[in-house]
Amino acid sequence: MKVMVINCGSSSLKFKLFDMEKSNTVLAEGVIEEIGKEKSKFKYKSKNMKKDEEIVKDVEAKDHTRAVEQVTKMLIDPKAGIFKDKIEVDAVGHRVVHGGEKFSKSALITKGVKEVIKDCFEIAPLHNPPNYSGIEACEAILPNVPQVAVFDTAFHQTMSKQAYIYGLPYELYERYHIRKYGFHGTSHEYVSQRGAEFLKKDIKKMKIVTCHLGNGASAAAVKNGISIDTSMGLTPLEGLVMGTRTGDMDPAVVTFLMRKEHMNADEMDNLLNKKSGLKGISGISNDLREVMQAASTGNNRAQFAIDIFCYRITKYIGSYAAAMGGLDTVIFTGGIGENSVEVRAKVLEPLAFLGIKVDPARNKSKEKEKVISTAGSKIKCIVVPTNEELMIAMKTKYVVSESNNMYR
Repeated sequence: MKVMVINCGSSSLKFKLFDMEKSNTVLAEGVIEEIGKEKSKFKYKSKNMKKDEEIVKDVEAKDHTRAVEQVTKMLIDPKAGIFKDKIEVDAVGHRVVHGGEKFSKSALITKGVKEVIKDCFEIAPLHNPPNYSGIEACEAILPNVPQVAVFDTAFHQTMSKQAYIYGLPYELYERYHIRKYGFHGTSHEYVSQRGAEFLKKDIKKMKIVTCHLGNGASAAAVKNGISIDTSMGLTPLEGLVMGTRTGDMDPAVVTFLMRKEHMNADEMDNLLNKKSGLKGISGISNDLREVMQAASTGNNRAQFAIDIFCYRITKYIGSYAAAMGGLDTVIFTGGIGENSVEVRAKVLEPLAFLGIKVDPARNKSKEKEKVISTAGSKIKCIVVPTNEELMIAMKTKYVVSESNNMYR
């Protein structure tokens, strides 16, 4: 089975084409950026090209449908394409950020599924609308190919009410479904499963904290293979300090600032989501590498930003160890989690009281997938590169196969 994975942003489309029958081989991948402009940027590579070769060119992509057309056109290109005359894709898997309470697993896309995705526009305005556009684009260009929605929120639907209900009047939950949903679920699920395999352990007997650290960041408590808690909430704003998001804070700050600064709801939303976090504290950048560079030259605000970022992660790991009644493994993933030696060390060192011992040499190792704790550490600490696209492809294959079996 050949599965194409689509991840649509407001002005971008990323894709990866997998051959699921040949060790999940990546046949082609690429990204179209600046969709909607007169000229969009298309980067593409395939297994038919040299290892370090990449096609970069301007294309016309006024909307996501046109972007999908450009992808399909490239996939049948005589030199760099994968197919000869027509696209032979068996299924398309779409990353969909929010599935609300309706979906605890991936779903074959139907009219009803699309309605639920639309219903979540209000609580995921930055993500669900472009995700929906990608689905409609693929339905138009590949009308007879099964489409599957893989929800970021689905993995966390195993949380108990005590974990996901807020301390608001309960009727507001019943009326508007205001609750913690959690995000990055596909990544947390993938790295927890892969981490257990890497350590040769049974995930159903493990207590794991997964830390997905990038511009967006979240932690999850994964007990016996299921998510019992996670740091993000109704939206991706709650939890850890992130590149431009505040993470946890007193809700009264919102009303206080709105009165003092005469801000409306949209302005406050912009402040919390796009001007805060590492960028807001440091005054420099949302890119941790730039913040760390500034800190190394004596910039105090940059150092504060790093300290706060790491402290929040440490605190969540400790709280999740308490929630699970113990801890076996801490997993780091995401751009920062996979690459920042300093952040991993700074996060883990205060947890020495739990029996965590970081091995500096292992932590600095160039290996992508690795143990970074000492042999004598009571808790294994590891790095596992995330692969959300592969997880989406695997779930898509499963959903389509199950659907086919129903009609045999």
